[in-house]
Formats: sequence, C-alpha cells, structure tokens
Amino acid sequence: MLDERDAAGPGRGWSTGAGDARPPIRAAGGVVWRPADDPGPADGHADARAPRGGMLVCLVHRPRYGDWSLPKGKLERGEHPLLAAVREVAEEADVRAVPQVRLPTVRYRSEGRPKVVDYWSMRAAATGGFQPATEVDDVRWLGVDEAIRLVSYPHDAEVLAAFGALPTVTGTVTLVRHAHAGKRATWSGPDTARPLDAQGWAQAHALAPLVALARPVRLLSASARRCVQTLDPAAALLDLPIEVDGDLDEPRPGQQPDECALAAAARLAALAATGAPVAACSQGKVIPGALARLSGRPDDFTTAKGGGWLLAFAGDHLLAFDRL
Repeated sequence: MLDERDAAGPGRGWSTGAGDARPPIRAAGGVVWRPADDPGPADGHADARAPRGGMLVCLVHRPRYGDWSLPKGKLERGEHPLLAAVREVAEEADVRAVPQVRLPTVRYRSEGRPKVVDYWSMRAAATGGFQPATEVDDVRWLGVDEAIRLVSYPHDAEVLAAFGALPTVTGTVTLVRHAHAGKRATWSGPDTARPLDAQGWAQAHALAPLVALARPVRLLSASARRCVQTLDPAAALLDLPIEVDGDLDEPRPGQQPDECALAAAARLAALAATGAPVAACSQGKVIPGALARLSGRPDDFTTAKGGGWLLAFAGDHLLAFDRL
C-alpha cells in the first residue's frame, strides 16, 4: 500500500498533472459490517437482516502511517477489482466477507501519483482470528458515525457515509449471461443444444471465482446448454447442483420478449426475497428487460457474453446493481 497522507479528499476531478502519463494506481477494499450484538463472525453467515442501527463496521490501523482506514489494497496484475477487494479485506482484517453493494469510487493522489480505489459494502461471514502484524496492528469494529469520526482521510469518511445511507440488504443475486458459444448459423442442431466454444469455456472459468464471492447456496440456469455449461465451473467450485429454470429462458416461438422479461424479473425478485444468496445464468434477450423492470430505470442493461451483475435486494425490491 502507498502513503495516503497527501490525499486531500475524494478528488473526483483530479488530473494526473502535466506530462504525467503514468496510469493510476488501482486498489480495492470494503466497508465490512456485522450486527452489533454479534460477538464476532464465525464459520457460517452473519445475520443479513440485522437493523442498520445495530451495525458495526471494520477499520484497520496501519502502524507505518499511524492511520485508521478502511481495509483495502492494490490489485494484482490482471485481478478483478471485486476479487481484490475481498482478498484485501481477508489479508488486512482477517475477515472473510461477502460483497453486496458497490460504494463510491474515490480518487486522490498518493506519493505524487493518481490513485483509484473501488469499494463495496460487505457482510462479514467468517474470521480466522486477527493477529497484529507489521502492515496492520489493530482492528476495530465501530458504529458508522464513530468510524467516520475516527478515520484519518476524508475519502474514507465519504465511503462510510454512503454505506450508512444504504437500506439494509436482505438478499443478493449474481446474474450472468451465458459465455461465448460460437455462431448460431454454424450450428446444425437445435439452438438450445449449442455448447460453449473454447472462448466460452475460458469465460466460464473466469466467472466462477466471481460467482463464488457472493457465496450462493443455489445455482439456477436457463434451459439452453450454453447457460448450464457457463455455471459448470462455479458449480464445481461451490459443490452445488445446477437447477434448470425455464423462467430464465429466451422467448419461444410466438412468445413476446416482454413476457420473458416479466417472468425472469419476477423469478429473480422471488429468489432474492428468500434471503438466501443465489446465482443465475440467463440469456441476452432476457437480462436487459428483466433488469429494467426490476430497477424501474431506463439504463443500458445490455450484457456481454460471459458478463454479469451483482444485484442487491431489500426483500423483493432491487436496491443496487453492479456490473461485473
């Protein structure tokens, strides 16, 4: 990690400076929370339904800088920011955390270079027992307001304030589009039987650790073979079966796209309302319409093959959507 003592705040409009062509330092971290009446996360899940007023968040103390900050760290080469955020929380605070909602990205200068840090809210799920070390020598669990007063940098206070304004997340759905499966015109069999190609299998294996971050307890797939195969690596990683669900399918002959979008949106909302995290794989003609219905917003929800979303719900209401 780099020294933040020259950080002047969120700095959403910073520039790299004349003649500075270096790319920004990329980092990621999280606001990790647990219920105030929980003595500490153990193996299993913290209560995702705890009232926000009873939440504690995690701060770390770094002796090198003498500061209190949110746990975070630099991305490894080629690492997805969300993977880095969860990894850094585990390394700095010794907490295994489950990401829920993307929080504000902050930008500032550190040791003369621009730095970009992505943050997510995360539910504490398990801990190995923190041991002081040279990088982080203390961890505190505090109420949000107390944490805002303690942190050493304005950008951390901004992220904590954004977290404090969130409604309580009661469920998450990781929604992905099937990976690459070649061209329909070159496949002689029924389209539902079209399999992933080599590129698609590479995408499916890259998706698996992202899907696993949310710790889904169920995996659901549209009927098409390419959708089921897209979840195969995640199923192996999580040791879960894949359930085929026709509500996630593209339109059948004579069926209107809006019907499929409505069915998929209702299914995803019902799954989220159970409070158990799930992952689902659907298709390109379904996902945009379903997300538009769930969000009530005209955003562009076009999803690339092998791409996806982390969806956070309060009951059956979609609170936030983060493109993976």
